[in-house]
Amino acid sequence: MKTIRVASVTALILLAAVTAFAKTREEKQAEARKKADETLQRLYKAQPSARAAIKAAAGYAVFNNRGTKILVGGGGSGKGIAVDNSTKHITYMKMREIQAGLGMGVKKFSVVFVFQNQKVLDDFINGGWDAGGQTTAAAKSGDGGGSLQGAAAGGPGVWVYQMTDKGLALELTVKGTKYSKDDDLN
Repeated sequence: MKTIRVASVTALILLAAVTAFAKTREEKQAEARKKADETLQRLYKAQPSARAAIKAAAGYAVFNNRGTKILVGGGGSGKGIAVDNSTKHITYMKMREIQAGLGMGVKKFSVVFVFQNQKVLDDFINGGWDAGGQTTAAAKSGDGGGSLQGAAAGGPGVWVYQMTDKGLALELTVKGTKYSKDDDLN
């Protein structure tokens, strides 16, 4: 009986400790907004014209992601926000990625989408797969900031900026990427 009481008390203490360290929904939202703002500041420093493009657009999305590639397979995940410029409404989002192709490495990167019209912004927020080919050669370490690959057309009405941050990757891949609302944060 004494063993059961000790085990129960220990379990309650551990549960209380885990609960005390768990972030609240509001803390996770604030963290997502802070990371997005930091990413935008890095982009504006590297590509000053991006500020005007984002301000004039229907909206934008900012993601901070991490990907891993080992030989012929890999994957990645990330979190971000999408912002409707007309309403200033923020939608909290997540990203999942699968890869097939040759490569090896770990890459931390940020992606900023600029949506030229409301339809492409709404389509993005409401989800969908973005599949395509990619060739990447990036090496960056230390605290010297990110390496800007530049803006590219991401489809009709969408421009994409991708920046690496403290990572190393050499890959030739075909990716399937799913962007969706984060039900835990919205």
